[in-house]
Amino acid sequence: MTNEQHAPQPPRARRTPTTRTFHNDVFVDPYEWMRDKESPQLQRFVEEENAYTDTRMAHLEPLRERLFDEFKSRVQETDMSVPTRMDGYWYYVRTQEGLQYGTQCRLPIRGADDWDPPVIDAAQAPGELAGEQVVFDANVEAQGHEFFALGGMDISKDGRWMLFGVDTRGDERYDFSIRDLDTGEELPERFDGIAAACFTPDARYVFYTVLDDAQRPYLIRRHKVGAPVESDVDVYEESDERFWTGVGMSFDDRHIVIGTGSKTTSEVLMLPVDDPEGEFTPVIPRREGIEYDVSFGVFEHAGEQGEDIPIAVVYHNAVNPNFEIDVIDMRAHKPPYRLGDGVTIAVGSPYGTELGDRVAPGARRTPVGTPFTDARNPALLQGVRGLAIEGIAFHKNFVALSYRGDGLPRLAITTKGQAARDFLAGRPWSFTELVPPPLEGDNDPADVPALRGFEGTAGRMYSIGTAGNPSYEAPRMRYSFTSYTRPGELREIDPATGEDTLLKAATVLGGYDARAYAERSIWVRARDGESIPVSLVYKKGAPLESMPMFITGYGAYEISTDPAFSVARVSMLDRGVLYAVPHVRGGGEMGRAWYETGRRLNKKHTFEDFVDATAALQDCGLADPARTVANGGSAGGLLMGAVANLAPERYAGIEADVPFVDALTTMLDPSLPLTVTEWDEWGDPLHDVEAYRYMRGYSPYENSPMPADDGRVDEPAIPEPAAAQPARAVWRDGEAVEAYPRIFVTTSMNDMRVLVVEPLKWVARLQAAGLDAVIKVEVEAGHGGGTGRYKRWRDVCYENAWCLDVMRATELM
Repeated sequence: MTNEQHAPQPPRARRTPTTRTFHNDVFVDPYEWMRDKESPQLQRFVEEENAYTDTRMAHLEPLRERLFDEFKSRVQETDMSVPTRMDGYWYYVRTQEGLQYGTQCRLPIRGADDWDPPVIDAAQAPGELAGEQVVFDANVEAQGHEFFALGGMDISKDGRWMLFGVDTRGDERYDFSIRDLDTGEELPERFDGIAAACFTPDARYVFYTVLDDAQRPYLIRRHKVGAPVESDVDVYEESDERFWTGVGMSFDDRHIVIGTGSKTTSEVLMLPVDDPEGEFTPVIPRREGIEYDVSFGVFEHAGEQGEDIPIAVVYHNAVNPNFEIDVIDMRAHKPPYRLGDGVTIAVGSPYGTELGDRVAPGARRTPVGTPFTDARNPALLQGVRGLAIEGIAFHKNFVALSYRGDGLPRLAITTKGQAARDFLAGRPWSFTELVPPPLEGDNDPADVPALRGFEGTAGRMYSIGTAGNPSYEAPRMRYSFTSYTRPGELREIDPATGEDTLLKAATVLGGYDARAYAERSIWVRARDGESIPVSLVYKKGAPLESMPMFITGYGAYEISTDPAFSVARVSMLDRGVLYAVPHVRGGGEMGRAWYETGRRLNKKHTFEDFVDATAALQDCGLADPARTVANGGSAGGLLMGAVANLAPERYAGIEADVPFVDALTTMLDPSLPLTVTEWDEWGDPLHDVEAYRYMRGYSPYENSPMPADDGRVDEPAIPEPAAAQPARAVWRDGEAVEAYPRIFVTTSMNDMRVLVVEPLKWVARLQAAGLDAVIKVEVEAGHGGGTGRYKRWRDVCYENAWCLDVMRATELM
């Protein structure tokens, strides 16, 4: 064994065998009793584990304080966001040194043509500026609560009424109230324990979403403001347990919109806002396996006589798995609309997708990274690899197209007038890609040497997207930009002139210079031949050999892990750490095919991609296995548990945050929160024996090491071990465990997404096997951990101190 026995010893969890039998497979679980989180035994065990972790982590207190001081020294604590115009006000958030939460404020606009944000002194106290109104001060609202999260806010069009929800438990059930912003008084009606809510623009009605016992948003209700809540009316109920539903206003405030969807199917229902007590009707009836969204707009004065041309914009994957955008001339098409109506203006790549052959013969077997061309696409989309269309936004003066290419988010813009001319002429639209200006000398190829054995570039990796554009009338478009080394920027571009203006760059104090760090994208060949993009970040001048490596991943739900700046990461880089992000399958970095090849019966690709990327970086001599720590949270925590079992020799330590490590047990119980909705992601092991056997082969908890006395294949009832007998760890087949990484787990008692029982059971099993595992349990928090910025800063420093200690990288270079 490579893990040393440490004193003090971890608490000994009671072992009470519970037999789980499905599809002729028997698993004896000694820790299923932990599911009752209200039991005194479980609460005592949590206290003991937290005390054990405190003791084990005590020696890291000085390092934690250094990291926290470094973090604080880089943050502009008294600051404010750039004001955003909505209706008759400029809205913004102030933060003040020493306070945990932001304060939301507003100023009246100076006139209808006021599109230049007011210049405001960030050092002023909220409400001190003439005309400034405090809309919501979370520091005041959070008083008396260990946990506080704002769960949504909506303000009436006239600016008087505010609808807001708060969570003080961490269970993601929000209590909504209505407040008069002129007087500060609240109306008597409350909507407790719901998912979300919205006003109609005149604030006469509230539509809100109700959760069922499995934490699924399933029911939409209508409330008439001033009437008793008991008289509220159910307007839509989603009976399919795979689907979540929600309600909101259309961008033009003309319709109340209900959206309902599973992981693979969606439907939109609408109701004119001038008939709020009417019946919602589907825009396009749902079809299994088809996702779509729809919005309505106009080409102003684009008709032959200068009249407006009404359009419907449909985003869907009925034909192409990587989505297309169709624009329908509503003068020629009447509802109900069909998917495929109108003119296609952007279409994604079908390569590598499960249904790609219905788009082009042989597309399914064509590698995902093959350049894709289509005559309907704008010029800037021709030849893009992994092309996925992600959405389009129509404003009065511009149209913005969001897409993915070469593994990264992209953004393009055109004027509304040019879009209308292209549409009427039947030609590809004239979009221009937005490329943020580089720093002089940033990412000089001479500073980023070639890495032996890898394809890649030293070029720019960044995330970009529209941001802060709530007004249809705005003459200019705001967009955000960030990278691993560049702090976030908010910029504004004039679509007519191309003038690009920096509105605000995140302030990083202490002399931070992005040019002192390198970011590089490489491609690693996975065991099945697929090329996996891997992002690397490190400090220039660090020796690129046998580096301590922090490697992190996610790989689920088609969620992409895109470049983003982190203040906390700087402290790692300054200690010579290589920061690595394998963009494993299961995410959406390379479009729908990337997701499909990393879910359900392809899920093991996610784990293998991560291990193969780790191995490639270590085997070329860049990273040291004895100084490598892996990290992931939630579904990324499942990834951590799986790679610990798959390749324990590759990792010195693993930090798993709110880890989904008892996945099979959860997916077998449809009464648990989220289970049925998750079957589209993981498979349905309850009814599908193949899905059961597949998950049984990778689910971390039942495949992790166990004490030798638990190790027989038939897994019989488990006796208590003799106190003096040292544990010996074995795998499920009885083979001795020769190496296993140190494990650090974080979790929360009120987490409704990954129940606390999962990480607790996993850690108890590892500890019983004599392995080094510690767990930090937040008693007053949910899936996202604690609240308040200083609390979050201390949490990340706590976690990073453990990682740096395991990597033996505690001193600055």
